Amino acid sequence: MSETFEDKLVAEIAELRALLHAKETELAHLRHEKQIMQEYGLDNQEICRYSRQLFLPEIGVQGQKKIKNSSVLIVGSGGLGCPSALYLACAGIGHIGIVDYDNVEINNLHRQVLYDESSIGIPKVFAAAESINRLNSNVRVTPYKIQLNSDNALDIVRKYDIVLDASDNVATRYLINDACVLSKKPLVSGSALRFEGHLSVFNYNGPCYRCVFPTPPSPETVTNCGDGGVFGAVVGTIGVLQALEVLKIILNMPDVISGRLLVFDGVETKFHNLRLRPKNANCVICGDNPTIDTLIDYEEFCGAKANDKEPNLNLLEKDDRITVEDYNRNVQNSKPHLLIDVRSPEEYEICHLQNSINIPLTELSKDNSLELIKNNVREKKLQDGECAVDLYCICRRGNDSQKAVLYLRTLFTEDILIKDIIGGIYAWSNKIDARFPKY
Repeated sequence: MSETFEDKLVAEIAELRALLHAKETELAHLRHEKQIMQEYGLDNQEICRYSRQLFLPEIGVQGQKKIKNSSVLIVGSGGLGCPSALYLACAGIGHIGIVDYDNVEINNLHRQVLYDESSIGIPKVFAAAESINRLNSNVRVTPYKIQLNSDNALDIVRKYDIVLDASDNVATRYLINDACVLSKKPLVSGSALRFEGHLSVFNYNGPCYRCVFPTPPSPETVTNCGDGGVFGAVVGTIGVLQALEVLKIILNMPDVISGRLLVFDGVETKFHNLRLRPKNANCVICGDNPTIDTLIDYEEFCGAKANDKEPNLNLLEKDDRITVEDYNRNVQNSKPHLLIDVRSPEEYEICHLQNSINIPLTELSKDNSLELIKNNVREKKLQDGECAVDLYCICRRGNDSQKAVLYLRTLFTEDILIKDIIGGIYAWSNKIDARFPKY
């Protein structure tokens, strides 16, 4: 009995000694890590994670510490903001703020790489924060599910070292620029449409956005990716380059693209560097004698909403337009008319109304287009016994169709009724035929 008891006691003592040794080893390891952290500012895991980056002489340990201690605000978590956020998180940015008021939709997924099908319907900023933290749990992410405006922009911008503009509208671009100038923050700005992308850095040893673009463009001349389309790999290219410029600013590297505009042609895979006008001494926000010292109403300044994904232009009077219900009644009653679809051939191929002819808005001014319209009108007059033939224009949402009506009225001097269909294909799908896709 005594031998058995002694054996157990010896075994327990040995086990306790082993446990104590393990704890001492763990403590020594923690002390070593703490020493490394005090000496280098990085722990072993961070050194391992960023080792391929640390090898670069432009970065090294000190550069990585700068990255770790930096904060970046990304305005817009769409096609530009998603790849920017991914690469900034991968690089080890300590704090990323993301501003976006929108929810994930299925048409976002071809280019907004932070999201997947399970994200549909979720606020973008929350889905983005979750994806970033799955990638790098060391990054602190602050989501702002709000629309950035003159009341909140300064308070948010001032909390970050650098601002990355990944917005998709003119009003927000001017708002972000002015907030950055007033807060003395560099602004990395990107944009992409169809197969072309633009990139520049403002308010960083060079001009601000207003210096280059003192007045906003007319709202009817602005096209967004919802109307003009965008190729996912192109917007991804610009977003990654925005992240690159942010990191170069943090690391105080030379050749930041300030005072230049980088233009990317995705069709020919070419980059062009354009020299921008220098800092403007008469700029109203950053000039020698600025007249703007607080944020203004940017929607009024630009004549366009910042959160309007489906802008509705009002270029015609009410009597110059027709509802889809009234147009459908005309069709049912066989009223003589010609329907001109002014969308692109690609959109026309997706869906179109019966007996319409496709003449894109950009083609209306060509002689053969006018001849085609006149020939169709003559044919319909012959078919319907020389009755008056009305002209109707339709587009996706009822904006381009109004422009088409204004133009066609300058060409047809005879007494002919020319109207556009309010709401376009969207309204037709909502109110007449739900089989028509909304894209």
